[in-house]
Amino acid sequence: MGNSDSKLVFKQGIFKLSETTAIPAGDIYWTGFWKLPESAEDVFSLFTVADVRRTRDNFLNNIETLLNALISRLVVLRHLPAFPDPDLAPAKEALNCVRIITRILPFLYEVEHLESWEDKFFWQRREKHSKNEPHNRPEVIFDGSNSDGLEKKEDDMEDETIEYTKPLGEELIDTLIDLLFCIGFTLPHAERSKSKVTYAIWQNGVGSVTPMQSTREIENNRTEILRLLLTLSSKSLYLPPHLVPAKGVKALTYITTCPDKQIVLSLLCSQLNTTLQFNGSTWRVPYDSVVTKNPKQVHVSYCLQFLLILILYPIPDDGHDPPPKNYFRHFLGRLHRPQDFDFLVEGMLRALNQPLQATSSYLPGSQRSVPWAPELLMLFWEALQCNKRFRTFIIDSGRANEFAVLVLFYALEYKTDQAKQGVVRMCVFILQTLSTEPEFGKHLNEPFATQDSLPPTVRIPDFSGTYADFLIISIHSLITTSKGKNDAIYPALLATINNTAPYLQDLKASSSTNLIQLFASMSAPSFLLANETNYALLQSLLESINAIIEHQYASNRVFVRTLLKARRRFEALRSFTLESGREELERLNRQKKESADGANELSSPTRSIRNGSFDTMRSPQSVRTPSLSNVPEEGGTFTIGGDEDSEEEDEREPLVTPSHPSPSNQNSHTPSRSSSIDEPLPTQLKGMSEKARGKMPATQTAFSRHSSSASLNSHPAAIVSPNVGFTPSPLWIESWLPNLPLHTILTLLASSSNTSTSIPPKSLPAAIDPSPPRVHLFSWTPMSLGWYESLLWGFIFASEMMVQKGTVGVWNGSNIRLFRVEQAAASGPSLMKPMGAVDAVGSNLVQRIGRMGVKGDAAAPASGSVRDV
Repeated sequence: MGNSDSKLVFKQGIFKLSETTAIPAGDIYWTGFWKLPESAEDVFSLFTVADVRRTRDNFLNNIETLLNALISRLVVLRHLPAFPDPDLAPAKEALNCVRIITRILPFLYEVEHLESWEDKFFWQRREKHSKNEPHNRPEVIFDGSNSDGLEKKEDDMEDETIEYTKPLGEELIDTLIDLLFCIGFTLPHAERSKSKVTYAIWQNGVGSVTPMQSTREIENNRTEILRLLLTLSSKSLYLPPHLVPAKGVKALTYITTCPDKQIVLSLLCSQLNTTLQFNGSTWRVPYDSVVTKNPKQVHVSYCLQFLLILILYPIPDDGHDPPPKNYFRHFLGRLHRPQDFDFLVEGMLRALNQPLQATSSYLPGSQRSVPWAPELLMLFWEALQCNKRFRTFIIDSGRANEFAVLVLFYALEYKTDQAKQGVVRMCVFILQTLSTEPEFGKHLNEPFATQDSLPPTVRIPDFSGTYADFLIISIHSLITTSKGKNDAIYPALLATINNTAPYLQDLKASSSTNLIQLFASMSAPSFLLANETNYALLQSLLESINAIIEHQYASNRVFVRTLLKARRRFEALRSFTLESGREELERLNRQKKESADGANELSSPTRSIRNGSFDTMRSPQSVRTPSLSNVPEEGGTFTIGGDEDSEEEDEREPLVTPSHPSPSNQNSHTPSRSSSIDEPLPTQLKGMSEKARGKMPATQTAFSRHSSSASLNSHPAAIVSPNVGFTPSPLWIESWLPNLPLHTILTLLASSSNTSTSIPPKSLPAAIDPSPPRVHLFSWTPMSLGWYESLLWGFIFASEMMVQKGTVGVWNGSNIRLFRVEQAAASGPSLMKPMGAVDAVGSNLVQRIGRMGVKGDAAAPASGSVRDV
C-alpha cells in the first residue's frame, strides 16, 4: 500500500465495516484486509481506535466475520506448501492477518460486557458441518458461522454430519506457534528439512550448541507473531489486580499447559537464548538510544516479555487433582547443566552491568542500561525461585555477591522515582530470596575490593570492608532516605539482615553504627506509637542483633563495642510505657517549637526524617564514625509505615512473596500512613520471645508460588493509622513489649557492667543460650501475585510505548484497569530537541550522526507513563 489510492481503498473498506449490516462471509470484500496493507503502520494508522470501537459497538457481527476470515486465512497459509512464496502464498498476507487481529483484540478485551461473548467466540468448541459428498466451498470457511443469514435447505441437512473441532482461540494459538518455527518465514531455509514447520531453537545456548543464521526479515516476522501472542495474553490489563490470579487468562492457560514437550522446550529455549545472546555493549553510535529504535532490541524485548509471561503465569486452580502444571516454569526449574547455568549468568550479568560501566565512558550517559533491565531482574528472580540448583550454582561459583551489588544498585538508583517503586520492591525481594541460603551469608564476609569502581549512587566514599558491610549500609540507606515511599519493603529489608546475621563476621564500625542507628530510631516512642504493628520491625531488628551476638560474638568485637555504647537505649526500651512515651513526645514537640531551626524539620513528628541524621549516611563522616550522638533517640524517627509485606513460612515449593503495593495515589507525607491492604507478617515477626524462638524447629528454605485464596482469611486486620482510629493503649503495649527478644542483649550488658561500657567481655557470657538460626520466608498470596503480574504488565506496557512510537502502540488508547496510566509532562530540551544557543553542540552532534546513516525517529514520543505498578 505504497500509494495514496490503495490506502484510500483500505480506509473505505474500514468505513464499510462499521456502516453495513452483516457483510456475507464469502464476500470478496474480506480479502482486502490481508492484501492491501503494506506495513503495521498502515494498519494501525488507518484502522483507528475510533473505527474499531464504532464497529464493535454497532456491528459486532462484522467483527466476528472479520476475525473468522483473518484466522481462517492464517490457517490456510500456514498449511500451504508454497508458503511464504511471494506469488503463491505471500508472507505479507499472513503478517497483515496478524496485524489486524493485534489491532482489534485490546478493544474487545476492554469491554466488560463482552466477556461472555469472548468466551463463546474464542474458547467454545465449534461445530463443523460437512457433507457426505465433496462439494465446492468458498475460499474463506467459518466453522459454526451462519453470518450470511442464509437458511440451510432441508435436503442439505440430511446429507450433513456434524463434527466438533477445537475452539477458535486454540486454533489461532497453535497456528501462531507453528509460524514461529516456519522455514522461510521465521527460520532460515534448510535443504534437509522434511517439514515446513520445524521446532528448531533460534539461537545457540540452552538446549542447542549450533548457531542458526538469521536475517532482519526473519526477526521482524517473529516480532510481529510475538506481538500478537502478547496481545492475546493481555486480558490481564483489563482486570483489577486482585482478580488477575483467580480468573486467569484462557490463552495463557492453553499455552502453558501444552503437553507437547518439544514445542514447550523449543519456545522456551528460543526466547531464553535470544534474550541472553544479545550483546548491547558492542560498538555503537553513542546516544543511539535517543536517535533511533533498533529492530533487534524490539525483537529481544518481545522475546523476554513473552517468556516472562509464560514462566510467571499461575494457572488458576479449577479443582482438578492433580492441579494443572505450567510446563514452561517446570522445565526452567529442571535445568541442571553447569554450562547452561554459566550461559544464564553471563548473559544476565553482561546486560545488567551496562549502567555500572558508565564511569569508564568518555561520554557521560552514553552507557545506558538495556531497556529491559527490570525484566532481566525478574528473570533472575524467577530462576532463583523455581530452580534450587541455580541458586546453589551462583552462590558456589562466587557470583551471588556480584548479583547482590547489582540488585542494590538498581534499588538505590530508583528509590526516589515514583514510577519505579515496583522495581525497587522487586529488588528487595530478590535480596531476601538470596539471603535464605546460609552459604550466601557466609560469602558476604569476602572483602569488597572493587567498591570504588561503582557509580556514585551506590559508592560509599572511603569504604573498606566486606560485602556484608556494603549490604548493611545500603539497606540502611534504602530505609532512611526513601522519605516514606518504600515503607512496604522495610520488613523484607530487615528479613534480609535477619537471615544473614548468624553468618556475618568482622563487621566494621560503619555498618555496626548503621544497625544501632536503626535500632535507636525504631525504639523511639514517636515510631512505636505511630502504628499498630511498627513494633514488629523492631522485633525483627532485635533478632538480627541477637543472631550476631549468639553465633559470631568472637568475630564481631567492633559491633559489640558499638552496641555497648548504646546501653542506655536498650535499657530504656525494657522500661518503656505508654505514659513515658507520650511525655517524651510532648517534650520533643515543645523543643521543636522553641528551637530556632525547627522550621527545617518535617511537619509530622511521628513520620519524619530528622535532617542531617541519616540522609548523608553514604558520606565518609557518617559511615566511618562510631559515635551515636547524632542519632535521633526518640523524636526524630525516619519514615517507616505499616508493614505491607507478607512473610509467612511455607514448607511446600520454592518461592518468595512480594507484598501488595501501596496504592499509587497515597500521599507519602501523611503522618503514620499505612497500607490499605496488608499481607500476613512472618511468624518470626509476630511477637515471639527469644526463648520461644529458640525452642522452635529450624525451618528449611522453601518458597511457594501456589497459595489458595483461603490463606487470606488468616491475615491480620487492616492496619489503621492514628488519624483513622488507632489509639495506643497500655494493654496494646503489654501485648508485645514483654515478647521483645531483649534477653541476649540485656544479659550481655549485665555481664559488662563491671567493666568499661565500650570494652566487651572476652567471651560470650554463659547465661546466653544461642538459638538456632531462623530463616524468614514468605508465601505467595493472590494479592501478591496480582501485584507481581501487574508489575510485569507495567514493564510491557511502558516498553511498548517507548519502542512503538506514534500510532503503532498495541494498547494505546485502550482502557487499562490493571494499573493507572498518567500523562507525562512535556519534556524539556534534549539531544533530539536542542533549544537555545548553548545546545548548538547537541544539534550539531545529531546532524553528524544523521550523516553516518542512522535514521532518527520523527514520531512524537509516547505521552503516557505507568505509575507505581
